[in-house]
Amino acid sequence: MNTLLVSKLFTQLGFEGFATGTWETIYITVLSTAIAYLLGLPLGILLVVTDKDGLHPIVWLNKIVGSVVNIFRSIPFIILMVALFPVSRAIVGTSIGNRAIIFMLIVAAAPYIARMVESSLKEVDKGVVEAARSMGASNLQIIFKVLLPEAKPSLIVGAVISTVTIIGYSAMAGSIAGGGLGSIAVSQARVSNAQDVIWLCVALIVIIVQVIQEVGMYLAKRLDKRIPNQKRKKIKE
Repeated sequence: MNTLLVSKLFTQLGFEGFATGTWETIYITVLSTAIAYLLGLPLGILLVVTDKDGLHPIVWLNKIVGSVVNIFRSIPFIILMVALFPVSRAIVGTSIGNRAIIFMLIVAAAPYIARMVESSLKEVDKGVVEAARSMGASNLQIIFKVLLPEAKPSLIVGAVISTVTIIGYSAMAGSIAGGGLGSIAVSQARVSNAQDVIWLCVALIVIIVQVIQEVGMYLAKRLDKRIPNQKRKKIKE
C-alpha cells in the first residue's frame, strides 16, 4: 500500500475516523481483558485448587465450574453475541455499540482466561508446592506466594494470547456496530465494498497485535527465573 493510497484513504474517511477506530479497538480490548481477568483469574485458581490433586480437592465443585467454563468456551463468538442480545439489553441497556460488545467480550473471554490460568498454574513444579507445605504455609500463602509468582511468565504469555484473541473477537463485533476498526471495515464492505479501507483496517489491527505480542513476550522473558542473568542483560540491551 503506497503513500498516495494511504493518503487517499485517510481523506475518504478522515484521519479522525481511523484514529477513533484504532482508539476504540484498544479501549474495548484493554477494558474487556482487564474485567475478564478479574473473573477468569479466580476461576482458574479455583479449578486448580479444587482439582483432585489440588490444594483443597472438591471434586463436585471442580466438575461444575469446569463444565460451565467448557460450555461457554465451546460456543463460537458470533453465535454467543446473538444469544447474549437480550441479556445485554437487560444488563447494559443496549445490544449494540461499545457497551454491549464489552459485556459480550467479557462473557466470552472469562472462561477462556480461566483455562489459560489453570494451565499456567499446573505448570508449577509440585516440588516447590510441597516444600512450601512442609514449611507450614497455608493454602492461601501457597497460592499467592508460590503458585502465582512461579507461574508469572506463563501467566503473561497466556495474557498476551488472550488479549490477541479478544482483539479478534472485537473486530468480529463490527457486524453489530460494536465500534473500532472492525466496525469501519464491516460498514465499508456493506456500503461500497472498499477493499483498500478494509485492508488498511486489517493492517492497523495487525500492528496493534504485534505491539502487544512483542511487549508481552519481552515481559515474560524478563520475569522468567529460568533464564540466566547473562541472557537477561542481553534481553535488556
